Amino acid sequence: MNIKILGTGCPNCQRLEGAVKEVLSNLKIEAIVEKITDIQEIMNYGVMSLPGLVINEEVKVSGRIPSAEEIASFLQEGIGEKSENKKEGECGCSCGGCC
Repeated sequence: MNIKILGTGCPNCQRLEGAVKEVLSNLKIEAIVEKITDIQEIMNYGVMSLPGLVINEEVKVSGRIPSAEEIASFLQEGIGEKSENKKEGECGCSCGGCC
């Protein structure tokens, strides 16, 4: 799963990053979390209000910090998308089967 935090490093962007990492840890989900600070790249996602949250190249939220429950739901959707696109054993997890 690929997660991007869109923002310029403002306090809300940092809070979103922290919230995402906390939910990932609580759910024991491994993911790449990337911070995107380049305004042009952020605009390429169609995001005009920061912070933004992108999971598997899909904008989930912009302009606010979602609740932990929302983040968990987005992450679980992202896992579902990933496993739908992969055959057994190709999801990249350590268990050897598509979670």
